[in-house]
Amino acid sequence: MRLVSTSIICVVLGLPLAAQDIAVTEEDIKIGGAEYSPYLHQSYPDRVFFGDTHLHTSYSTDAGMIGNTLGPDEALRFAKGEQVISSTGLPARLIRPLDFLVVADHAENLGLAPMIEVSDPELLRDPQGKIYHDLVKSGNGWEAYQGWKQSGAALEDSMPNPKLLAKAWNQIIDAVDHHNEPGVFTAFHGFEWTSSPDLRNLHRNVIFRDGAEEARQVIPFSIFDSTDPEDLWDYMERYEEKTGGSAFAIAHGGNLSQGLMFAVERMNGEPLDAAYAERRMRWEPIYEATQIKGDGEVHPMLAPDDEFADYYRWDKGDFGMNPKEPQMLPHEYARSALKIGLEQAMATGGNPFKFGMIGSTDSHTSLASTREENFFGKFAGTEPATDTRYSDLVSQDLRPDGDGSLNVYHWESLASGLAGVWAKDNTREALWDAMYRKEVYSTTGTRLLVRVFGGWDFEPDEVNRPDFARYGYQQGVPMGGDLSSAPEGAAPNFMVRVLRDPDGANIDRIQMVKGWLDADGVSQEKVFDIACADREIVDDKCSGPVGDTVDVENASHTNTIGRAVLGTYWEDPEFDPTQSAFYYVRVLEIPTPTWIAYDEKVFGKRDAPEEALRKHQERAYTSPIWYTPG
Repeated sequence: MRLVSTSIICVVLGLPLAAQDIAVTEEDIKIGGAEYSPYLHQSYPDRVFFGDTHLHTSYSTDAGMIGNTLGPDEALRFAKGEQVISSTGLPARLIRPLDFLVVADHAENLGLAPMIEVSDPELLRDPQGKIYHDLVKSGNGWEAYQGWKQSGAALEDSMPNPKLLAKAWNQIIDAVDHHNEPGVFTAFHGFEWTSSPDLRNLHRNVIFRDGAEEARQVIPFSIFDSTDPEDLWDYMERYEEKTGGSAFAIAHGGNLSQGLMFAVERMNGEPLDAAYAERRMRWEPIYEATQIKGDGEVHPMLAPDDEFADYYRWDKGDFGMNPKEPQMLPHEYARSALKIGLEQAMATGGNPFKFGMIGSTDSHTSLASTREENFFGKFAGTEPATDTRYSDLVSQDLRPDGDGSLNVYHWESLASGLAGVWAKDNTREALWDAMYRKEVYSTTGTRLLVRVFGGWDFEPDEVNRPDFARYGYQQGVPMGGDLSSAPEGAAPNFMVRVLRDPDGANIDRIQMVKGWLDADGVSQEKVFDIACADREIVDDKCSGPVGDTVDVENASHTNTIGRAVLGTYWEDPEFDPTQSAFYYVRVLEIPTPTWIAYDEKVFGKRDAPEEALRKHQERAYTSPIWYTPG
């Protein structure tokens, strides 16, 4: 009993040194006390929770005004695993419930469509609100929507009435609090700030840690207040000072920002500095690296040696006015931004792009569906069996002399994505804190279970320990963590474990993506294959592809290739202790059919273009672990 007790004490006392979220008080530890259970003081995150931080309902005007009839209540019930009827009348249900959801409706004229539906008296008292109402009720809803859209693009609030905004916001708060069940399902209060200066995407989702009492003390911040992210940070700071609560924002869609998302100058034209870096990471600790509008991890032009970089690209331009230029790309994708962050840290003393990574849907159907065989589209008009399922213009070429080359069609969309969060409990506090400390990862919709620890003292056989997580926290840091001051002669080593989605595909490979500053202070990158299913690693690469069991005609595959579980130990063979670096894990599944293939099988139609993807390899990206010399 003395040996058991001593080991417990050592573990508990060792944990806070490695894991940034451990909360153990002196009262929790009985020095010298003999206790049988080894789990009494276990305080590290021991579960992964999957959810969506970016879902729109009919309260978003660009959803409700064009066909979405489902509000926050239906969205939350669907996320909790209930069957609902979609806006086009189709029964819909998830294969398994989500663990959490953020109803992130656009702040701009929040709730306009539901207010029109019920002829809300406050809306009818607003002159422009009555115009929109009358157009919709007379059958001219599209005209009403286009008028609203043009007003928003011009940054003109056509209905500057805070009572309308507050009313809709409080209705959402009521629904969210009703569905929040600590320990079972977490519903977060939040909204989307939809900044699009000159139609360039700078959108952020604001997530509150708190309950209804705090959320009701503010109203959402919109583009009519400002298009500058720094002003959004001021808003969140005022919220915290006023309520004693906590908030952060999640940026997304950098591939549509025309180089603004990770620019090296502020919107006022001033260069970034250490103070800016500290503020940005204070208020934007994580980034949405994959969603329906194209995958945002990396672009093939930025990583020509990465054979998996060319994955669902939306890279034609912004929202229809300006074509893409090559020099914009490094400032739009997560991997290149992480590299720029290292360069900025060297130049200014602060890293403005030291973010973790998640995925989410950005669905405007109220349905957080991410599986390829259960994809309900981005908008109501692109739900299954609709005539515009493939041809819908998600982003249209709006140039007066446009030739259509900036058009983006719905068939180019991903079913993606999901956020994986390592936390102790399924509560607002535990999940929010995990996201804030970046112990999160991104998936393209699959529920891969991924865990990684980095340190200096791991041994190759320790990846097989039954107490893998406990030991990982004790001896190292999890995803989102930091390493520094390399011991003499040591290199960072990592333990990685991956378990397949129990309802999905086997695992093809585990990769380590490294970025670093070379001797000249220029950022570099390399992708290492560190574990391969059913084959060897030669020169840091798997010796050939995993194979392909996809039957496109029948929209099926088999798990006769790949592995259900894959784990590995890896030590950086090219480590230089004087060079800053980051490391994140990318996991690839074996090839599987896409939603296009499933559509064609179910409906027997071949309306999607030939170039539409009918098979792909789903994936996950973890938050990095950073190394800083000194």
